[in-house]
Amino acid sequence: MRQIVLDTETTGLEPSQGHRIIEIGCVELINRRLTGNNLHIYINPQRKIDAGALEVHGISSDFLADKPLFSDIADTFIDFVKGAELVIHNAPFDVGFLDAELSDLNRGYKSMEGYCNVLDTLAMARKKHPGQKNNLDALCKRYFVDNTQRELHGALLDAEILADVYLMMTGGQSSFTLAHDNFTEGTAANKIKKLDKNRKPLKVILATKEEQAAHQSRLESIQEISNTKLWQSQNEN
Repeated sequence: MRQIVLDTETTGLEPSQGHRIIEIGCVELINRRLTGNNLHIYINPQRKIDAGALEVHGISSDFLADKPLFSDIADTFIDFVKGAELVIHNAPFDVGFLDAELSDLNRGYKSMEGYCNVLDTLAMARKKHPGQKNNLDALCKRYFVDNTQRELHGALLDAEILADVYLMMTGGQSSFTLAHDNFTEGTAANKIKKLDKNRKPLKVILATKEEQAAHQSRLESIQEISNTKLWQSQNEN
């Protein structure tokens, strides 16, 4: 299963007001394991960045002046994500911007859901933790994910953090390591270890009569309290 954890940064909040994407960060997971095959692109939006957005991500127009246009990177982006499941926190925001960018190119691109399934981790978190804060920082705290480097928002950093949060939220930490780090063919750690058929038998220690009596007394007390006969003695079997 191939998943792409995705985040974007933008010039503002609404694509309907002409705001554009300025950064895309994608982190690849295959079978719930990070592969290290990521995509990170800065984009020249050819417009002013809102002051509020600049405070969030700190990406200036001067920095973006020599970066490619969205039209230059659209094929690269679609080729990278096509056929994968996109994992996005507050997916309608990012997908809305991506759909607007693709539509404005007038090249016959489909909407993002025509290329990928989309999983919204914000909706997932709200269902799992109703009535609680479910932004990315709150989820990092809840699932003990280190986000100390997140002084400002950044698409690749946020995608990397979200990948960790998503894995914790859906099953645990064991899949954080890169896929190729967990198995090296022929290493001693991965060889099958067989028990020596001539090994000495394990010593069997039987309970004493006093221990058996104490155990039986404990079972009878539990049965009396619960008013249910949960165990039968060997004589009753």
